Amino acid sequence: MAREFNRTDRIADQIQKDLATLIRTEMKDPRVGMVTINDVEVARDLGFANVYVTLLTLEENDANSDEVKQTLKVLNSASGFFRSQLSKMIKLRTIPQLRFHFDSSVGRGRKLDALITQARKKDGADDAANEQTDQDPS
Repeated sequence: MAREFNRTDRIADQIQKDLATLIRTEMKDPRVGMVTINDVEVARDLGFANVYVTLLTLEENDANSDEVKQTLKVLNSASGFFRSQLSKMIKLRTIPQLRFHFDSSVGRGRKLDALITQARKKDGADDAANEQTDQDPS
């Protein structure tokens, strides 16, 4: 019977959980706001881990904004600290090098949700107008 998850997926999940705890409790830099880790992808050789983050303080999630660039710079410069702390929490021969990236999927999801809501309201208004014309035989 095949395994449901492979080893790199399990390691990525554990890194995501532990890294979220580290950022929340150990990160003292005031330039880092409320960071959410959306996904961690670990290379098969466990050499690198791509960490995808979003910022909860941003209404418009734009990867080119100064706040995003500064947060990514701080997180990438602290990756050695995170790596050393993860080595105490996770028993692996080598802890992957962490590379932080901005994940804009949350912003795209918000935009799509707004478009869907707008379309539903328009359809509801059109349906109400059609019902009134059907009932009013003038």
